[in-house]
Amino acid sequence: MRFPVVLFDLDGTLIDSGQMILASMRHASLAVLGVEPDEALVRSAIGGSGLVAQMRDLDPERVDELVDAYRAHNEPLHATLSAFPGVLDALSTLRGQGRRLGIVTAKRRATVELAFARIPALRELTEVLVAADDTIRHKPEPEPVLLALEQLGVDPDQAAYVGDSPFDIRAAQAAGVTAVAVVWGGIHASEHLEHERPDILVETPEELLAAL
Repeated sequence: MRFPVVLFDLDGTLIDSGQMILASMRHASLAVLGVEPDEALVRSAIGGSGLVAQMRDLDPERVDELVDAYRAHNEPLHATLSAFPGVLDALSTLRGQGRRLGIVTAKRRATVELAFARIPALRELTEVLVAADDTIRHKPEPEPVLLALEQLGVDPDQAAYVGDSPFDIRAAQAAGVTAVAVVWGGIHASEHLEHERPDILVETPEELLAAL
Protein backbone atom coordinates (compact mmCIF):
# COMPACT_ATOMS: atom_id res chain seq x y z
CA MET A 1 0.00 0.00 0.00
CA ARG A 2 1.59 3.25 -1.15
CA PHE A 3 -0.13 5.51 1.39
CA PRO A 4 -1.24 3.79 4.61
CA VAL A 5 -2.32 7.22 5.89
CA VAL A 6 -4.40 9.75 3.97
CA LEU A 7 -5.12 13.16 5.50
CA PHE A 8 -7.74 15.54 4.13
CA ASP A 9 -8.49 19.22 4.25
CA LEU A 10 -12.17 19.87 5.02
CA ASP A 11 -13.58 22.99 3.29
CA GLY A 12 -13.58 22.61 -0.48
CA THR A 13 -12.15 19.10 -0.25
CA LEU A 14 -14.65 16.99 1.69
CA ILE A 15 -17.49 19.48 2.20
CA ASP A 16 -19.06 21.86 -0.29
CA SER A 17 -18.75 24.98 1.84
CA GLY A 18 -17.13 27.51 -0.49
CA GLN A 19 -20.25 29.55 -1.20
CA MET A 20 -21.17 29.53 2.49
CA ILE A 21 -17.77 30.97 3.39
CA LEU A 22 -17.95 33.65 0.71
CA ALA A 23 -21.50 34.63 1.73
CA SER A 24 -20.50 34.93 5.39
CA MET A 25 -17.39 36.97 4.57
CA ARG A 26 -19.54 39.32 2.50
CA HIS A 27 -22.11 39.58 5.31
CA ALA A 28 -19.46 40.36 7.92
CA SER A 29 -17.79 43.03 5.80
CA LEU A 30 -21.08 44.71 4.95
CA ALA A 31 -22.46 44.49 8.50
CA VAL A 32 -19.35 45.79 10.25
CA LEU A 33 -17.53 47.90 7.67
CA GLY A 34 -20.33 48.82 5.28
CA VAL A 35 -18.31 47.77 2.24
CA GLU A 36 -18.26 44.87 -0.19
CA PRO A 37 -15.11 42.78 0.28
CA ASP A 38 -12.81 42.03 -2.64
CA GLU A 39 -14.00 38.52 -3.56
CA ALA A 40 -10.73 37.59 -5.27
CA LEU A 41 -8.81 38.58 -2.15
CA VAL A 42 -11.22 36.65 0.08
CA ARG A 43 -10.99 33.55 -2.09
CA SER A 44 -7.21 33.66 -2.13
CA ALA A 45 -7.06 33.47 1.69
CA ILE A 46 -9.55 30.63 2.25
CA GLY A 47 -7.92 27.54 3.69
CA GLY A 48 -4.86 29.33 4.98
CA SER A 49 -4.00 30.92 8.30
CA GLY A 50 -7.59 31.07 9.56
CA LEU A 51 -10.55 33.35 10.08
CA VAL A 52 -8.90 35.83 12.44
CA ALA A 53 -6.08 36.45 9.98
CA GLN A 54 -8.58 36.91 7.15
CA MET A 55 -10.51 39.48 9.17
CA ARG A 56 -7.31 41.26 10.08
CA ASP A 57 -6.75 41.74 6.36
CA LEU A 58 -10.18 43.39 6.07
CA ASP A 59 -9.70 45.75 9.02
CA PRO A 60 -7.08 45.20 11.74
CA GLU A 61 -8.97 47.50 14.12
CA ARG A 62 -12.28 45.58 14.02
CA VAL A 63 -11.24 41.94 13.93
CA ASP A 64 -13.42 40.78 16.83
CA GLU A 65 -16.55 42.40 15.40
CA LEU A 66 -15.89 40.89 11.99
CA VAL A 67 -15.30 37.42 13.41
CA ASP A 68 -18.49 37.58 15.49
CA ALA A 69 -20.55 38.74 12.49
CA TYR A 70 -19.06 36.00 10.33
CA ARG A 71 -19.80 33.23 12.81
CA ALA A 72 -23.33 34.43 13.51
CA HIS A 73 -24.05 34.21 9.79
CA ASN A 74 -22.01 31.11 8.98
CA GLU A 75 -22.84 28.66 11.73
CA PRO A 76 -26.58 28.34 10.94
CA LEU A 77 -25.71 27.64 7.30
CA HIS A 78 -24.16 24.34 8.34
CA ALA A 79 -27.71 22.96 8.57
CA THR A 80 -27.66 22.80 4.75
CA LEU A 81 -24.09 21.53 4.39
CA SER A 82 -23.31 18.56 2.14
CA ALA A 83 -20.29 16.50 1.21
CA PHE A 84 -19.11 16.62 -2.38
CA PRO A 85 -20.61 13.85 -4.55
CA GLY A 86 -18.55 10.68 -4.32
CA VAL A 87 -16.37 11.85 -1.46
CA LEU A 88 -17.93 9.77 1.30
CA ASP A 89 -17.81 6.71 -0.93
CA ALA A 90 -14.12 7.39 -1.54
CA LEU A 91 -13.45 7.66 2.20
CA SER A 92 -15.33 4.45 2.82
CA THR A 93 -13.34 2.67 0.13
CA LEU A 94 -10.05 3.89 1.56
CA ARG A 95 -11.05 2.74 5.03
CA GLY A 96 -12.09 -0.61 3.61
CA GLN A 97 -8.60 -0.95 2.13
CA GLY A 98 -7.15 -0.59 5.61
CA ARG A 99 -6.03 3.04 5.31
CA ARG A 100 -6.02 5.35 8.32
CA LEU A 101 -7.73 8.66 7.58
CA GLY A 102 -7.63 12.07 9.20
CA ILE A 103 -8.77 15.67 8.76
CA VAL A 104 -6.42 18.66 8.97
CA THR A 105 -8.36 21.92 8.67
CA ALA A 106 -8.14 25.65 9.26
CA LYS A 107 -11.59 25.51 10.90
CA ARG A 108 -11.81 25.65 14.68
CA ARG A 109 -13.08 22.51 16.40
CA ALA A 110 -16.46 24.01 17.33
CA THR A 111 -17.23 24.65 13.67
CA VAL A 112 -15.96 21.24 12.60
CA GLU A 113 -18.43 19.75 15.07
CA LEU A 114 -21.24 21.48 13.17
CA ALA A 115 -20.08 19.73 10.01
CA PHE A 116 -19.82 16.40 11.84
CA ALA A 117 -23.35 16.80 13.18
CA ARG A 118 -24.68 17.40 9.68
CA ILE A 119 -22.53 14.66 8.04
CA PRO A 120 -21.81 12.03 10.73
CA ALA A 121 -19.88 9.82 8.30
CA LEU A 122 -17.03 12.33 8.36
CA ARG A 123 -16.44 11.61 12.04
CA GLU A 124 -17.04 7.88 11.65
CA LEU A 125 -14.61 7.43 8.77
CA THR A 126 -11.72 9.48 10.14
CA GLU A 127 -9.41 8.69 13.03
CA VAL A 128 -7.78 12.01 13.82
CA LEU A 129 -8.74 15.69 13.63
CA VAL A 130 -6.35 18.63 13.70
CA ALA A 131 -8.21 21.95 13.77
CA ALA A 132 -7.16 25.58 14.03
CA ASP A 133 -7.24 25.37 17.84
CA ASP A 134 -4.59 22.67 17.92
CA THR A 135 -1.51 24.47 16.59
CA ILE A 136 0.03 27.91 16.96
CA ARG A 137 1.21 28.01 13.35
CA HIS A 138 -1.22 27.17 10.57
CA LYS A 139 -1.15 26.15 6.92
CA PRO A 140 0.89 26.72 4.80
CA GLU A 141 3.24 25.91 7.69
CA PRO A 142 3.66 22.14 8.19
CA GLU A 143 2.73 21.98 11.90
CA PRO A 144 -0.92 20.89 11.48
CA VAL A 145 0.01 18.06 9.13
CA LEU A 146 2.93 16.99 11.31
CA LEU A 147 0.71 16.98 14.40
CA ALA A 148 -1.74 14.63 12.68
CA LEU A 149 1.12 12.30 11.75
CA GLU A 150 2.41 12.41 15.33
CA GLN A 151 -1.02 11.51 16.69
CA LEU A 152 -1.18 8.58 14.29
CA GLY A 153 2.40 7.55 15.03
CA VAL A 154 3.54 7.47 11.39
CA ASP A 155 6.32 9.01 9.31
CA PRO A 156 5.69 11.54 6.53
CA ASP A 157 6.73 9.12 3.79
CA GLN A 158 3.74 6.94 4.68
CA ALA A 159 1.18 9.70 4.13
CA ALA A 160 -0.59 11.86 1.58
CA TYR A 161 -2.40 15.12 2.28
CA VAL A 162 -5.37 15.93 0.06
CA GLY A 163 -6.55 19.52 -0.29
CA ASP A 164 -8.05 22.11 -2.59
CA SER A 165 -5.90 25.16 -1.85
CA PRO A 166 -2.34 26.35 -2.45
CA PHE A 167 -1.97 26.40 1.37
CA ASP A 168 -2.69 22.67 1.51
CA ILE A 169 -0.10 21.88 -1.13
CA ARG A 170 2.57 24.02 0.56
CA ALA A 171 1.83 22.50 3.96
CA ALA A 172 2.10 18.98 2.53
CA GLN A 173 5.37 19.77 0.82
CA ALA A 174 6.82 21.39 3.94
CA ALA A 175 5.76 18.38 6.03
CA GLY A 176 7.35 15.91 3.63
CA VAL A 177 4.12 14.11 2.70
CA THR A 178 2.75 13.57 -0.79
CA ALA A 179 0.75 16.63 -1.87
CA VAL A 180 -2.53 15.80 -3.60
CA ALA A 181 -4.58 18.65 -5.08
CA VAL A 182 -8.28 18.35 -5.93
CA VAL A 183 -10.00 20.77 -8.28
CA TRP A 184 -13.65 20.19 -7.39
CA GLY A 185 -13.73 22.65 -4.47
CA GLY A 186 -14.80 25.70 -6.47
CA ILE A 187 -12.79 28.08 -4.26
CA HIS A 188 -9.32 28.07 -5.82
CA ALA A 189 -8.72 28.00 -9.56
CA SER A 190 -7.02 24.90 -10.93
CA GLU A 191 -4.23 26.99 -12.44
CA HIS A 192 -3.37 28.28 -8.96
CA LEU A 193 -3.10 24.70 -7.75
CA GLU A 194 -1.00 23.64 -10.74
CA HIS A 195 1.35 26.56 -10.05
CA GLU A 196 2.20 24.99 -6.68
CA ARG A 197 3.36 21.78 -8.39
CA PRO A 198 1.48 19.18 -6.33
CA ASP A 199 2.66 15.61 -6.61
CA ILE A 200 -0.80 14.55 -7.79
CA LEU A 201 -3.72 16.59 -9.17
CA VAL A 202 -7.15 15.01 -9.62
CA GLU A 203 -10.53 16.15 -10.89
CA THR A 204 -12.87 13.58 -9.31
CA PRO A 205 -13.03 11.34 -6.22
CA GLU A 206 -12.70 8.37 -8.57
CA GLU A 207 -9.42 9.77 -9.91
CA LEU A 208 -8.31 10.30 -6.33
CA LEU A 209 -8.88 6.65 -5.48
CA ALA A 210 -6.96 5.57 -8.57
CA ALA A 211 -4.06 7.88 -7.70
CA LEU A 212 -3.83 6.66 -4.11
